[in-house]
Amino acid sequence: MITLRMMSTALLWNSQNELLMMKRSLTRSLSPGLWAAIGGHLEPSELNNPRAACLREVWEETGIEHDEIQGLRMQYVLLRLNGQEVRQQFFYIGTTDVNPRIVTPEGDLHWIPKEQVLERPIPFIFRCLLEHYFSVGLTEHPWVGSAGIQLDTGEPTIHWNPLVDPLQT
Repeated sequence: MITLRMMSTALLWNSQNELLMMKRSLTRSLSPGLWAAIGGHLEPSELNNPRAACLREVWEETGIEHDEIQGLRMQYVLLRLNGQEVRQQFFYIGTTDVNPRIVTPEGDLHWIPKEQVLERPIPFIFRCLLEHYFSVGLTEHPWVGSAGIQLDTGEPTIHWNPLVDPLQT
């Protein structure tokens, strides 16, 4: 039976063009030791509000309050199959110059200059998203990505499409 896991993630930038990243603890079951963004799973009360989940996760993992983040908006929805689990992840992008106030057992938080972000060991899915974002930048519409393979080569990839209402264009 295929199940669904929903997650929400924040890509927080500061005015020095640095991304707040977490070097995940080696004890974590998901991507131990890799670099990732701030985020986590939606609680049952957040199923219709992934932005609320994103803000909660930011607060839980950094101590940064919602009113200390500017321009937070959904920019990506990513779908992937992981075994018998469909993972749907919402990615929000915003800015803050507030430094993390807490230490979390989930990993160590660091501001990473944009030009160094892709030099870190990053999960494949997150790397593809960052490469797309660095290529197209912040757009008026979100993007939806579905993880899969390139039919001609069999290589893993993410297929990107703008998330727009086809009847409103």
